Amino acid sequence: MCSKYDIRQMQTRSYNMSQVKSKDTMPELLIRKFLFSRGFRYKLHDPKLPGRPDIVLPKLRTVIFVNGCFWHGHENCRNFVVPKTRTDFWINKIQGNKTRDAKNIKLLKGELWNVIVIYECELKGIRAKQTLINIIRDLKRLGVKTK
Repeated sequence: MCSKYDIRQMQTRSYNMSQVKSKDTMPELLIRKFLFSRGFRYKLHDPKLPGRPDIVLPKLRTVIFVNGCFWHGHENCRNFVVPKTRTDFWINKIQGNKTRDAKNIKLLKGELWNVIVIYECELKGIRAKQTLINIIRDLKRLGVKTK
């Protein structure tokens, strides 16, 4: 049975949510291809690091998290809307994700890693090119020579 706010059956909703990927997402692939084309080599989802960052540039001591706007509660983003069903559950879930993200970033910085966080909305439309340029700018600021 579906709620008055949800037009999908519970089984359909469950299936849809199970298909949401956490690795190799389109935004993540876009950044990886961009970095690789610029000569950067990286590791993926290193389990030894807090939060298993999406992209790890070991030589640069830099990690990149590519966050989904909904799952990480991207403030003031049109892609982040609290669902009308099970609202308390989703608010707690997303707040837990944000708390965990902040803890992992603090741990990484404590281990002297540089941390870059990119949200999926920053890689859509006309913003994508500028976001990718900003990543290179940030790496240059860290003293990295780029192509």
